[in-house]
Amino acid sequence: MDIVRLRILAAVAAHGSVTGAARHLRYSQPAVSHHLARLEAETGARLVQRVGRGIRLTPEGEHLARRAAEIVGRVDTAAAELSAMVGLRTGRVRVAGFQSALAALVPYAATTLRRDHPGIELHLVDAHPQVALGLLRDGRVDAALVFRYDDAVPDDLRTTHLFDDPMHLLSLEPGQTLPDHRDSPWIAGCENCRREFVEACERAGFTPRIVYTTDDVIVEQALVAAGMGVTTEPGLSLRTHRAPGIEATPLPDFRRRVYLATYGEPPDPPATAAFVAALHEAVRQLM
Repeated sequence: MDIVRLRILAAVAAHGSVTGAARHLRYSQPAVSHHLARLEAETGARLVQRVGRGIRLTPEGEHLARRAAEIVGRVDTAAAELSAMVGLRTGRVRVAGFQSALAALVPYAATTLRRDHPGIELHLVDAHPQVALGLLRDGRVDAALVFRYDDAVPDDLRTTHLFDDPMHLLSLEPGQTLPDHRDSPWIAGCENCRREFVEACERAGFTPRIVYTTDDVIVEQALVAAGMGVTTEPGLSLRTHRAPGIEATPLPDFRRRVYLATYGEPPDPPATAAFVAALHEAVRQLM
């Protein structure tokens, strides 16, 4: 039986509801219900039954929940003992993140990690925020660097706000604003990535005329430098590349919020905790 599902069953028994278990484990309620259903399928036993709007454990569920609590406790104790024995001499941390963060921020964190904990291996995956969060939920990475344009964050993950990344207008003239380019040709990302940009223009009173589509910041800047249009880019992207001749003007009230996401209850595994500390140090030095 899957240890994750046993942990969920033990949490339901301890907290008396799917809602309480989800809150304690920082999972979504549908995720808890899904794992319970899979556990019933694996065991061939009915473990929970509905009572009004809630659930309660069946006798079989109560029996397995007691055993699950014992198993989970022993596994957690063994993991803590092993971590204390191994410490940070060895380990691996897998991080998924968006491109500009991997280029502008993570290398500094990696340098600190290599200096302080040379035995830890760092594995990186370039991934859009939604993909990165999916990898984290699936257990394929240990941490995810993501961004959002609003203040909403997933309620089934632990998230830490790292910093706000301001958006900039890229043009050939300094001090420009969005309304200054209501009639200009625009360069924008793919249709799945341009929603917030279009909304920012609409708040400024116009709909942008998008004539070039690319998600490559180097191509965007090259087109701006050639006088073929204007675009917006976040500050992290400008840290990684800035074409000669372009002007970057910060845009008030248009920014993205950068977060670090991890999974499960603290504390993090030693290698992950070491990377998190190194990342916070990089943010303090660079941002």
